[in-house]
Amino acid sequence: MERIGLTGGLGMGKTTVARMFHLRGVPVVDTDELARKVVEPGQPAWQEIVAAFGPGIADETGRLRRAELGRIVFSDPGARRTLESITHPRIRQLWHEQMTAWEQAGMERALVVIPLLYETGAERELDRVVCVACTRASQYERLRQRGWSDREIEARCAAQWPVEEKMARADHVVWTEGTLLATEAQVDRLLERWCRKAG
Repeated sequence: MERIGLTGGLGMGKTTVARMFHLRGVPVVDTDELARKVVEPGQPAWQEIVAAFGPGIADETGRLRRAELGRIVFSDPGARRTLESITHPRIRQLWHEQMTAWEQAGMERALVVIPLLYETGAERELDRVVCVACTRASQYERLRQRGWSDREIEARCAAQWPVEEKMARADHVVWTEGTLLATEAQVDRLLERWCRKAG
């Protein structure tokens, strides 16, 4: 089975492009969803995070205060490394397990969405990488629409590799600057190319 990684910059359209692949029959696992799963109350990662950041990092229901945790880790590289050392190995184990299950089920290819793909060295475990990208101006505008301040955007972008470097390393780039139809056409061309090569 062909294991495909999908990455890109914040707000550049990874979720949208992953959904397009899914609608075309490619199974998709998103590590952002797995990241939420591994920190559910009572999970080992949750317990380690509360121990590392203090009981106040969880609300009265036991769920992590994600906004507060984000504020801490994106302003303190040491805190971010602590959080990543707790969550990343568990997330990686889960997406590997999912890929193995799909392979055993006879799938031709599957896709994993990993925002920090190159930062975590995950490209070594994949057959090809697709980078989703747009201009910096569009990125900022999209993230502002989520309610993020420019300061928040800059801090979070600084925690990732520049998208230009991700684009240079990737096997394919999907450019999301245009319409959804234009993005879909790029996804269709990639699938056609992969199927032709496999055939």
